[in-house]
Amino acid sequence: MTIIFLLRHGETTWNAAGRFQGHKDSPLTQRGQQQADQMGELLARELERSFDQIDVHVSPLGRTKETAARIARYVPLASRDDPRLMEVTTGSWDGMSHYEISMEYPSMLEGATGFDWFFRSPDGETFDAACARVEEWLSGLRSTTIAISHGLTGRLIRGMYLRLSREEMLELPVPQSGFYRLQNGQAELVESPPRSQCRPDENARRSGACGD
Repeated sequence: MTIIFLLRHGETTWNAAGRFQGHKDSPLTQRGQQQADQMGELLARELERSFDQIDVHVSPLGRTKETAARIARYVPLASRDDPRLMEVTTGSWDGMSHYEISMEYPSMLEGATGFDWFFRSPDGETFDAACARVEEWLSGLRSTTIAISHGLTGRLIRGMYLRLSREEMLELPVPQSGFYRLQNGQAELVESPPRSQCRPDENARRSGACGD
């Protein structure tokens, strides 16, 4: 019966540029700051200002911590860093755009889709390893939890919670202007009228780069 409020960080400068961040980082854009504030307002209304027995787990990367700091103005809860919520790393590909990777490592992307190319990196995290840390995190939850994570890791969290196939979970949407409530085996998107969702350029759309 544990409820999970699963949030993604707000838009960053590399999100806007179509770069996959992985374990590297870039700051929130002004739009990303507005998205974080919007999620804070939504979350406060969702919780009806009752913050008892709620844990807050945050990826220790800069963009999630920046998002968490803004949300804390609306939901005054102490948070703790949890490395299991970090974004999937593509190793030496972190910080690159899909186009740059396709130019430097063309053979590595043969047969890849816009959603699974992340796991083609020669020195990045594997799909199974990423799922293992997500499963460990999910299995340890004992109370209502707010989790501030990332696009790709958020897909895995929702996918494993919903028991989806690999293909299904990797194609899940990853909005930045709302969050998901995971409860009773279902995932419901909680959002305001869409005014600041991720709008990648055409290359980012094809590559799935909006999902980090």
